[in-house]
Amino acid sequence: MAATYSSPQVVPPPRLEHYVITEKLGQGTYATVYKAFKKGNTRDVVAIKCIQKSSLSKTSTENLLTEIELLKKLDHEHIVKLKDFVWNDQYIFLIMEYCSGGDLSRFIHSRRGLPEPIAKKFLQQLALALQFLNVNNIAHMDLKPQNLLLSDPQNPVLKLADFGFAQYLHSGEETRTLRGSPLYMAPEMICSLKYDARVDLWSVGVILYEALFGVAPFASGSFAELETKIRSSAPIELPVGTKVSQDCQDLMLALLQRDPMDRISFEDFFAHPFLDLEHVPSPSCLGRAVKLVTEAIKMDDASDLKGAAKLYCEAMAFFLPAIEYEKDPEMKTRLRERVNQYMNRAEELKQCFKTKAHSSPDELLARYSSEHPELNKALHLANIAEIRGVYYSESQLKISHGNRKRVLDCDALHFSCST
Repeated sequence: MAATYSSPQVVPPPRLEHYVITEKLGQGTYATVYKAFKKGNTRDVVAIKCIQKSSLSKTSTENLLTEIELLKKLDHEHIVKLKDFVWNDQYIFLIMEYCSGGDLSRFIHSRRGLPEPIAKKFLQQLALALQFLNVNNIAHMDLKPQNLLLSDPQNPVLKLADFGFAQYLHSGEETRTLRGSPLYMAPEMICSLKYDARVDLWSVGVILYEALFGVAPFASGSFAELETKIRSSAPIELPVGTKVSQDCQDLMLALLQRDPMDRISFEDFFAHPFLDLEHVPSPSCLGRAVKLVTEAIKMDDASDLKGAAKLYCEAMAFFLPAIEYEKDPEMKTRLRERVNQYMNRAEELKQCFKTKAHSSPDELLARYSSEHPELNKALHLANIAEIRGVYYSESQLKISHGNRKRVLDCDALHFSCST
């Protein structure tokens, strides 16, 4: 008699008033995450984390309450937002911001590692989230690529998620409770020693290494093998043929110090030249650029040619991330045209004490980037590249050739940016 096999039971998703659940996004130890939309509005897409009450141990309940408490208070562009939470007899529902780009782990492994400018962009966004947590005395305790979600597959913005292991830790405060994922755990956690918020910095180092090289520095087949590698005093080595900048290497090795006392501090991490948080695209970039270009114009009028050229270049280092931050296509175009005009004026000034002429804005950018480190950093931001194996369009990355006419009226710039 032939054996008969029963199909595995398919458990239907729970029902939630006011929402239509469309698909399962993922499943963890005690929670399942679904994609859903609000009834009557298919554009209001959310991610709903469903936790079955009967599956919760005392520890799981504490983690969940911590996550809800923290997410209710955290409002930051690089942290996944908790929109609401509700419950019934069987489930607790966390209604979260939906991130359609998947997670950083999938993004990295589909490309077998990322170019340094892209890894840097994601690291900057993670650093901004950690800076916000640090100010609020919060340690995440479970940083890993799977907990770093991407808002959109075409133009991804990193969002820190999953605060189930997070903890309030004031400066110098330590704990012994084992938290987090072993591959990204700091040595002091693996070895069951006292630890503090600096464990997050170690995890950042592991994430940066994996982003660049496609594999974590201590990838192992078992926990025992991982523990042996972590306990080893052998220095961390970069893959043969590594092509990353010296600043990047310096930061990565400073993060991956086994002894937390030797590890880079949060203050030094946020100030590190590789991160260059000062020039990350943000609402403040345009204001700083305008302030610098105003001073450049004053020097220009006073015939201080070298001083004016220097300030024009410093202004470019803020104009470029301002263009990247700007969401309105028309405003982007107007800013590109204005920036191109200032760059051309800076080149004109340089010709007064330098005879070498330029033939194109691209050559001008290349020359300035070698002569002015502050502009070179900004160009790294503008050179953000590969998304699904495709680069951002030329119109997004290059400053428009635009109108060559010299326009140096700063009041006009204020007007054009506010209308």
